[in-house]
Amino acid sequence: MPWEENGKGKGPWGSSPEQPGNKRPDFDELLKDWINKLNGFFGGSKKNKQNNNRFILLGAFVVLIFWMANGIYIVDPEEQGVVLRFGKHVRNTMPGLNYHLPSPIEKVYKVPVTTINRVEVGIRSSSNLRGTSSREAKITEESLMLTGDENIVDIDFEVQWKVRNPENFLFEVRDPSDTVKSVAESAMREVIGRTPIADALTEGRSAIEFETKEIVQSILDSYNAGIEVVLLQMREVQPPTAVIDAFRDVQSARADRDRARNEAEAYRNDIIPRARGESEKIIQGAEAYKQKTVADAQGQASRFVSVYDQYRKAKDVTRKRIYLETMEEILGGMDKVIIDSRGSGTGVVPYLPLPQLNSGKKQ
Repeated sequence: MPWEENGKGKGPWGSSPEQPGNKRPDFDELLKDWINKLNGFFGGSKKNKQNNNRFILLGAFVVLIFWMANGIYIVDPEEQGVVLRFGKHVRNTMPGLNYHLPSPIEKVYKVPVTTINRVEVGIRSSSNLRGTSSREAKITEESLMLTGDENIVDIDFEVQWKVRNPENFLFEVRDPSDTVKSVAESAMREVIGRTPIADALTEGRSAIEFETKEIVQSILDSYNAGIEVVLLQMREVQPPTAVIDAFRDVQSARADRDRARNEAEAYRNDIIPRARGESEKIIQGAEAYKQKTVADAQGQASRFVSVYDQYRKAKDVTRKRIYLETMEEILGGMDKVIIDSRGSGTGVVPYLPLPQLNSGKKQ
């Protein structure tokens, strides 16, 4: 057996197990023996105890120095430090060399406050989309939106943001990038839902960007997210790919309609002033005719009154004069000779040579 091979025939406890009457070693005695040896190493004389205490204190001091040195940290120029003491925010630290009580008392988080972060909605660039070889990937469930006139438009845009309040950024929002993307998509859908598709495709883009940015910032402020929206920019706005040809036909028809409308407006702007000029000319002619007619009537009335006054003074003479003037006016253009039918010669004008009178007028 193994304990017989040592040449003495004893077991590991100093006696051979084959010899009857030999006692096995006591474990309590072995344990006491080890304790006495340890006491002799750390105890012993008074001088040895003092030396051991010094080594223990020196070791504890070295450990304390290394532990305190772990509180030194550097904040980069584009960062701010947020210091927590037992999980509670106590202060922010500026760029440079700083110190905090080592863990587990205090802990520091470094937050980049000048870095411009980008969030894309409706599209993913190759730098933001893993596992794809294309430069951009389309996300239709984000880009397709309903306009105010019940049309569908495909919008790709991006939001640029930075950290404004590091404390709120760390503890008020769980995933800042996803939060910004969700808020931006919701705000864009709200604005597009009030905007006609024609404005979204043409001159209304800047107004949409401004209004959407204001809504996004307002929502993030209500979340106390500590985020500032720097820029919201629409990359591409177009109808969905499946209907883009039909939409272009509609736009072409609208352009033709606008062109015809503009031509009609130009014709109206040309014809209406001329018609107004003609009407004004007719009105002025009518006013002149009215004044002339009134003046003639007034003259005729004045002449009639004067003739009537003369008639009252000499009725026979005036009657003859009126008769002759009337006959002269009626028969003035005729080639006739008038002779008094009574032939007695008692008439005022028994012989009236009308042709000679006409020739005398022409001379």
